Amino acid sequence: MCLVFVCDEEERVLSRQVAPGACPYCGGMIQAMDVESQWRLCFLPLYWKTKRKFYCSVCSRRLVLQY
Repeated sequence: MCLVFVCDEEERVLSRQVAPGACPYCGGMIQAMDVESQWRLCFLPLYWKTKRKFYCSVCSRRLVLQY
């Protein structure tokens, strides 16, 4: 008997907006993207979450906020 679990994570961009500030690496403009991630097990959706991610539009680095 063979038991196989098929897990998948899918990310979809919901919206893009210009964020205030500049990239600390190159000085480019920052984009804020709302991303919906969805975990699936054998094509059944188990969990989904909406996150906001920040990227530089010039050097394409992902920027992380520090509090």
